[in-house]
Order: sequence, then C-alpha cells, then structure tokens
Amino acid sequence: MLNIRPVSDLRNHYSEVEEEVLIKKEPIFLTKNGYGSMVLLSLEQYEELTNDIELALDEADRAATLSDSRYSSDEVFSRLRRRIRERKAL
Repeated sequence: MLNIRPVSDLRNHYSEVEEEVLIKKEPIFLTKNGYGSMVLLSLEQYEELTNDIELALDEADRAATLSDSRYSSDEVFSRLRRRIRERKAL
C-alpha cells in the first residue's frame, strides 16, 4: 500500500518519517496542497534504482573514449524515434 503523507510531516514528524523510510524500506510519497510533491527514499533504495543507469553511463563513457565516432543530438534522437516506431509496429 502506498504511504502518502503531507509534506508538513517532514517538519512536524521528521523522526517518524525517517524511521518509516529506513525500517520499512518503502518510499513515502509527499503531497503539498493535495497534490504530489516528492518521494522520499533511503539511500539504499535510491542506489537500487540508479545503479544500472550509472553502470550503463560508465560503460558508455569508456566506449566513447575508445571511439572517434560522435553523433549530433539530431542523429541520436532520430535513431531513438525510429527504434520506438519499429517496436510499436511489432
């Protein structure tokens, strides 16, 4: 079940909010004026979400240093759009 709390709980109940994030290991969704504002995660949760991306970016950096090929943003995005269209066609 989603844990949704007002953003004011950060100020008024910080220790409780922190304990929920760290012990339950689930994100807390914060609202401001009834609308979603932000999500609180533990560092472990954040790392789980971003580790694969960081590794892929590191690999891309290594590949870029070994290659002289460079692409413009127009080339990159047109290739991405083409791949997306091809997948949708399947």
